[in-house]
Amino acid sequence: MFTSPTTSFVTLLREQVRHEFTASQQYIAIAVWFDDLDLPRLAERFYAQSVEERNHAMMMVRYMLDRDWDVEIPGVDPVRNSFDRPAEPIALAFEQEKTVTEQCEALFRAARAEGDVLSEQFMLWFLKEQVEEVSSMKTLLTITERADDDWFQVEEHLAREPQVEPDDSSAPDVAGGLL
Repeated sequence: MFTSPTTSFVTLLREQVRHEFTASQQYIAIAVWFDDLDLPRLAERFYAQSVEERNHAMMMVRYMLDRDWDVEIPGVDPVRNSFDRPAEPIALAFEQEKTVTEQCEALFRAARAEGDVLSEQFMLWFLKEQVEEVSSMKTLLTITERADDDWFQVEEHLAREPQVEPDDSSAPDVAGGLL
């Protein structure tokens, strides 16, 4: 196997794989918390979000494999498992998505600064995806805050809104296949 170049982009990409896996685990923890409260739509939303974050990590893994760079699968950071109100985990998810956006921007800037046009192009899909992710989580947070203690209003909202994202043929390939 080829040894990866020691560049800022490669270092940041390896770190981002860990961030994406951590986000996946955090979303599982949130989903389980909602599931335990018998809020199935919120649980479903975050179970699906967990799979999406896992797929993002595996897209990055596939990219490193395709570039013949060394790949190491990292552990994940600790996640939060308990909350007092439904707005708390959603606010955490919203902040997490904003952080991921900043991380993707840093990856794009590193690729550009290093003249790595292939990696720059690779990151464009993630930047587009983050616009949707932040917007979607902000909307869910707003609705949850308006519902206050009437958690079932959020469930009703999610029941009315389509939860399945259309297939995106421009998405990068996923190592091991899309879940």
